[in-house]
Amino acid sequence: MDIPLARKQEGKKFMWDGGTYASENEAQQVMHGYEQDGFETRMFVEEGQYLVYSRRVAAVQSGE
Repeated sequence: MDIPLARKQEGKKFMWDGGTYASENEAQQVMHGYEQDGFETRMFVEEGQYLVYSRRVAAVQSGE
């Protein structure tokens, strides 16, 4: 299976976390963990494997 490292959805770029999950429930648990850390997540299914992609907008720090 050739899994893309990045995917675009709704004009946003999401990066694959590198894991393949056997069930939707397992993938959702992983996604929940990323979301608690401030990431946006998406799930895709390829060849019966669940894939988790995430993104987080970089925080802009203002200079003092």
